Amino acid sequence: MRAKVMVVDDEIGILKLIKDYLVFNEYEVITARSGIQALEKLSEKPDLILLDINMPVMNGFEVCKQIRIKADCPIIFLTARAELDDLVAGLNVGADDYITKPFNIIELGARIGAHLRREEIHNIKAQKSSNGLIINYGAMTASYSGKSISFTKTEFEIIELLSTNPGQIFDRERIYEIIKGYDATGDNTVITEHIRKIRTKFIEAGCEPKISTVWGVGYKWEI
Repeated sequence: MRAKVMVVDDEIGILKLIKDYLVFNEYEVITARSGIQALEKLSEKPDLILLDINMPVMNGFEVCKQIRIKADCPIIFLTARAELDDLVAGLNVGADDYITKPFNIIELGARIGAHLRREEIHNIKAQKSSNGLIINYGAMTASYSGKSISFTKTEFEIIELLSTNPGQIFDRERIYEIIKGYDATGDNTVITEHIRKIRTKFIEAGCEPKISTVWGVGYKWEI
C-alpha cells in the first residue's frame, strides 16, 4: 500500500512542486490550501503531514494543535521562520520536524521517507516494562502505574533510542542523526528541548525522569 502524505500550503506553486515530486515517487498525495481545509481532510487519514506555518486565518501552529487532538502521524513544518523561538513553539504544539524555505526537494523527500520508515519499524516492535513504567514500541505509547503519558512522535523516538540502549551515552548530534535517519542538516539543539519535555512529562506522571545528562558528553537511559 502506498503511503499517504498531506501537503498543506497556501502557495499553489509549492503545493504543485511537492505534489509532483511525491506522485513521481509513488506516494498518494492529499493537498490543502488552508488550515481549515487540512482539518476537513484529516478523515482521509494521512500517514504524514507537511504543514506550512505562515498561512492566513489559521496559521500552522494552530492547525498543528487541532491535528494533534485527532491524529498522531508525523508532522513536518515547512517554514521560512528559522528562529529558535519559532522552532520551540512548533515542537511544543506537537510537530516532529521542520524544514526551512526555500528547501531542497530531495532533502524533503529524504525526511519524509525517514519518518515513514520509522513508522513501519514501530509497528513491529515489542513492549518493555520496568518499575511501573511500560513502553509499548509498536503502539508508541507509555504509561506509569497505569497512568498514560502522552509524548509526541519525536519525543517517543528519543525514548525508544535511549531505552533500547540502556546505559549507553549518546551525544546530541548522534541522537539527531539517528532519529532523523539521514545526514542531518537541521538544528540539533532541538534535542535538548525534546529531552527537557520528556523529563517533565515523566516527573508529572510521578515517574523518575529516566534520561540523565552526562555533562559534556551526552544523554543516557538509566538502568
